[in-house]
Amino acid sequence: MISKEEIAEKYKVIQNEITEALEALDGKAHFEEEIWEREGGGGGRTRVIQHGDILEKGGVNFSAVHGKLPEQIKKAFGVEEDEFFATGVSIVIHPNNPWVPIIHMNIRYFELNEEIRWFGGGIDLTPHYVDENDASYFHQELKSVCEKYSAEFYPKFKEWADNYFYIKHREETRGIGGIFYDKLTPEKAGISFQEIFDFSCDLGRLFPKVYTELVNRSRSKEYTEAEKNWQYLRRGRYVEFNLVYDAGTKFGLETNGRIESILMSLPEQANWFYNFKTESGSKEEKTLSLLKKGISWA
Repeated sequence: MISKEEIAEKYKVIQNEITEALEALDGKAHFEEEIWEREGGGGGRTRVIQHGDILEKGGVNFSAVHGKLPEQIKKAFGVEEDEFFATGVSIVIHPNNPWVPIIHMNIRYFELNEEIRWFGGGIDLTPHYVDENDASYFHQELKSVCEKYSAEFYPKFKEWADNYFYIKHREETRGIGGIFYDKLTPEKAGISFQEIFDFSCDLGRLFPKVYTELVNRSRSKEYTEAEKNWQYLRRGRYVEFNLVYDAGTKFGLETNGRIESILMSLPEQANWFYNFKTESGSKEEKTLSLLKKGISWA
């Protein structure tokens, strides 16, 4: 059976592939890398790109950490073991142009022992303006990868994403969703441990393909100051979700993770307008109408 060290090494390769593809996509900016060590065990490679031709701010992080689980995490997981290992790649990209969507991806592996170990992850898209053709393309690509492994994956993981990426206090989804899964084991997935890992890697390698396509569809579109302000407002919603609800952010903070790496998901600038109302019939109103659970995009 594949080891945790082999999983971490493959995730490192995927991080390299993604950063190379994003630099080529932007054409101007380059990633800065910082190697860090975690107090308590392990470390990672934080790679951040800023002030590019299309990528205003983005991070592609790899980590492989180990140590003792805090008591609150042990209780949440319902386990008694102290020693854990976790590795993964996490990505968030915030573009300059409001017609280009924010994108997030995470693939990760967690292990306590040979009996308690699982994969998690997913990809989701947060357009500032929802383009229904882009949404359909994105979900069709995710569905194709899922169906290589199980006919049940896409509908199940799509619903999971709809429910997970939901801003309860706004009664809206963060974006148009995608897929999300957690604590996936052979017993739950109906496929082997190796196949779950292969699925995880296929998702990671899907990322540069879909985001390159989506960026190139809209990177040259012009925009107004009002549309830029709408982008800042939508970024504010993104920040609210990550700081209030996101489980990965909470896990990183509670396990003494590196704060710069944890908060690299936040945009360089976001705004909050008091009591903002969209105009009737506007493209902003249309976008809000599509930030709902249960929309069939694929």
